[in-house]
Amino acid sequence: MKSTATTVKDYLASLPEDRRAAIETVRKVILKNLDKDYEETILWGMLAYVVPHRVWPSGYHVDPKKPLMMAGLASKKTTMTVYLMSVYGGAAGTNGGVGNPAERDWFERAWAKTGKKLTMGGCCVHFKTLEHAALDVIGEAIKRTPAKKYVEQYLSGLEKTGRGPDGKKVKGDAGKKKVTKKVGKKKVVRKSAAK
Repeated sequence: MKSTATTVKDYLASLPEDRRAAIETVRKVILKNLDKDYEETILWGMLAYVVPHRVWPSGYHVDPKKPLMMAGLASKKTTMTVYLMSVYGGAAGTNGGVGNPAERDWFERAWAKTGKKLTMGGCCVHFKTLEHAALDVIGEAIKRTPAKKYVEQYLSGLEKTGRGPDGKKVKGDAGKKKVTKKVGKKKVVRKSAAK
């Protein structure tokens, strides 16, 4: 359930007492491990930990007015969820440009060592109660991702899909023209530098 709160204080105050206590505990773990270049805010109806425009002026490529989110924390209808963009295991370029299978592998192995069941989607770690959350692993995932490293990872993901920092397709073939040659019965198309 998406919150309409506009401040962290209002978001926390809007939660039922048991959920508030659990969310505040996870929040403390995140804040304790958060790089100084991140800021806590409300984004998309949840607590968000973002690379602010003072650090990354381009913002989130889909909506540059918004800062680039690295992590989030939300109380949903039946679960609580930590969003860890830095451990998104999908292909680079999806989910905002970030795809880090190596970090995802580390995260899953570290969580498994705790003996707790991992319920996870692309970047979403779901847990029904605080006892189901591996707080040390969440904290370490946050600590392993300083803001500047996250921006580099984000840009690398965008680049792999042919996009620039603004998320727009880069005309990688600018200045090149197609050269068509007939070889036997087949036409061969090659790209060569324009003169």
